[in-house]
Amino acid sequence: MTFRAPTKAILLPNQLAYFQTSDTHNELVKYIETLNSAVVGVKLTDECSESAGVTAILNVLSRVEDIAKDTPPVENAASRFGNPAFRTFYDKVSEVSPSLHATLPNLPAEAIQEVSVYFNEAWGNRTRIDYGSGMELNFLCWILSLERLGVVAETDHKALVIRVFWRYIEIMRILQSTYWLEPAGSHGVWGLDDYHFLPFLFGAAQLRGHKYIRPKAIHDAEVVDEYSKHYIYFACIKFINSIKTASLRWHSPMLDDISVVKTWDKVNSGMIKMYLAEVLGKLPVVQHFLFGSILPYDGPVAPASAEDDDDAHRGHAHTGVRPIDMGWGDCCGIPVPSVFAAAKAEHDKARQPGLRLAGAGVRPVPFD
Repeated sequence: MTFRAPTKAILLPNQLAYFQTSDTHNELVKYIETLNSAVVGVKLTDECSESAGVTAILNVLSRVEDIAKDTPPVENAASRFGNPAFRTFYDKVSEVSPSLHATLPNLPAEAIQEVSVYFNEAWGNRTRIDYGSGMELNFLCWILSLERLGVVAETDHKALVIRVFWRYIEIMRILQSTYWLEPAGSHGVWGLDDYHFLPFLFGAAQLRGHKYIRPKAIHDAEVVDEYSKHYIYFACIKFINSIKTASLRWHSPMLDDISVVKTWDKVNSGMIKMYLAEVLGKLPVVQHFLFGSILPYDGPVAPASAEDDDDAHRGHAHTGVRPIDMGWGDCCGIPVPSVFAAAKAEHDKARQPGLRLAGAGVRPVPFD
């Protein structure tokens, strides 16, 4: 195989239509379904074997966290948008990326350039200082590429979700709160979360067949707090509740709608269908997908006149979103402040000292 740096290839609807019938699309879908099946009934706290490849990946992720801790945000009090220090963090990660990949077992040296592009892009957009489902997809492509190249194996699937993917989400929460990464759109991925989709998909898989917990339990604060230690879905709900107030129906309408579904099996299958339609099936997202030799594209080529620019919706779609006046402006064509920036604004307005804008110290964003 001749490796090459991945690049964008999809700009037009006919290219998207071809992608949806391609081997690369089918492989992505199959991989998501495989990882999903691997964690049915599995808790984050369960024992899990870790291969040398998984251990090496976790060490790489820890190094990224260290870089973030060593790159504090710059003074940017006049702005409610992304902190410029993120670009410094991004550049540092890109600089050490080749050496980090060299520590992964069985990874051919000639593949590092290609694989590292997915890794670098998984942390956010350097120019816009934002983050969305497209960047999350890059992380999935990184893991899939490493498996294709023998760094991890099929026996690692459980660990890839409850250890590797969850570690990635934990680090992303640090980046989001540290650098005030803007959501790639005014309301994140269709009302699920300002930034993520896959944690809800895999999180619902963990809960499939649970004897006692039902989807409506996300409205019970005590249940959420207790089970956030064991299940990704509840951990995500707890995070949302830590930075936003009022009912989920106002700031996360899709999650509120899903909570009336009777079983986690239906939630999980619905999440997969939704991901295929609203992430892998939407041009504003897929136009940013990167194709190389591992995940190739051999479909129609866009004419030279087609422009390779970000669309007006900044990498997200509007399908299924309820219009909600959140007081922070419309999403189309303008940056959208981070929820952490909104929380900071309210904190300053109230002049309440001693609050730290990160993790558990984040003041909820008022929606009432």
